[in-house]
Amino acid sequence: MSEGELFAVEVAYALPERQLIVPLEVTAGTTALEAAQQSGIEQEFPGLVIDAGTSLGIFGQAVPPQQALKPGDRVEIYRPLKADPKAARKARAEKAKARRAGEESEKETDGGGEP
Repeated sequence: MSEGELFAVEVAYALPERQLIVPLEVTAGTTALEAAQQSGIEQEFPGLVIDAGTSLGIFGQAVPPQQALKPGDRVEIYRPLKADPKAARKARAEKAKARRAGEESEKETDGGGEP
C-alpha cells in the first residue's frame, strides 16, 4: 500500500440500548486512536470521550491506541467495566454459599425432611 492511499475501516461503539458502526477511510499509518477520533462517534454518544486512555480493540482483541490499522479492520471502543469481574464472581459465590447454609439449617429444623 502506497503512502497516502486510502483504505476502509470501521469504528464501533455500543451501549446496551444503542450501537453504532461508522465506516471510515483512512491512510496508511493511521492508528486505532486516530480512527476512533476521526469517526465523529463522540458526537453521537453524549459523555463519550475518546483519548489516549480509551480502551480499544480490533475484532474483539484489545490493542494499544497506537496500533496501526490494516484495510478492513473494525476498531471497537470499549466502555469501562461497571464492576470488577473477580469481585462480582466472589460476591455471587458468597451469596450462593449463604443460601446453601440457610437451606441446610431449614432441613435441620424441619426434622430432616421426614414426614
